Amino acid sequence: MNVAAAAATDIGLLRDRNEDRYLCDPGRGIYLVVDGVGGQAAGEVAAETAVEAIRQSDFRDEDSVREAVARANNRIFELAETQPELRGMACVLTLAVARDWEILIGHVGDSRLYLIWQGAIRKLTSDHSPVGEDEDAGELTETEAMRHPRRHEVFRDVGSRRRGPRDRNFVEVRRCRFRPDAAILLCSDGLTDELTAAQVREIAERYDGDAERVARELVEAANHAGGADNITALFVAGPEFRGTAGTATRPRRTSTKGRGRRGLTEWLAQLRIAGSRPIRLPRAVLLAGGLVIGMLVWLAVRR
Repeated sequence: MNVAAAAATDIGLLRDRNEDRYLCDPGRGIYLVVDGVGGQAAGEVAAETAVEAIRQSDFRDEDSVREAVARANNRIFELAETQPELRGMACVLTLAVARDWEILIGHVGDSRLYLIWQGAIRKLTSDHSPVGEDEDAGELTETEAMRHPRRHEVFRDVGSRRRGPRDRNFVEVRRCRFRPDAAILLCSDGLTDELTAAQVREIAERYDGDAERVARELVEAANHAGGADNITALFVAGPEFRGTAGTATRPRRTSTKGRGRRGLTEWLAQLRIAGSRPIRLPRAVLLAGGLVIGMLVWLAVRR
């Protein structure tokens, strides 16, 4: 797959260390964003352990995605068992494996993957958090979810306990088509806690062939909006993807000039749209119409 891919990460404005990690490997079609969880340096260790486990994995199908994430999970858990200062460390992650214009997604937690295509943006992962579930169900707006005090709580993670690849409520695996004129974005919640999906789409659509610039602009925009957390953005654009920012067209105006009887016929047809409610005209209009029809009938009889 001939794609352009790049990532950017930043500590943010309020944190004293960056616990985000990523893997961007266009040659193998592997893209990964990891957000570490844990006290002191434990979050960083968990994220780095997950990246190495994924890097060493071979991907063939959905089962291999589940196995890779479970392998990362158990390495983190076993490492924490041997070092008391790392107890409780974990991470959340989003993995995309792109092969033959198809994407296999492995996801745990509240990092995200977006698809950007034909001027629209769509979130392809579910947030494994109470607030994220309410947002996905439509019970919270995007803005309300971004400001919710429980925004950072998650009920799925990688590393807090031993897991198997087939465990229920663990790895969410999805498959989707990746068109040459589309792009995807993997990101940590430090980005989406500061920018709405519409703002993310607007920046992505400035893409002109430089994937690194888009990733960097996304991170800078999140910092400008508050930068309360570590921020990571990994942008992958297909060879035919081009941004549409600034190319929105105005609505076409419909003119009836010179259409004569055809224009009147189409207008009357619009009044008889199947399934529409009867149109109720004012009594004065009906009376005037009746008088006109009566005069026309009288003239026709006289002739």
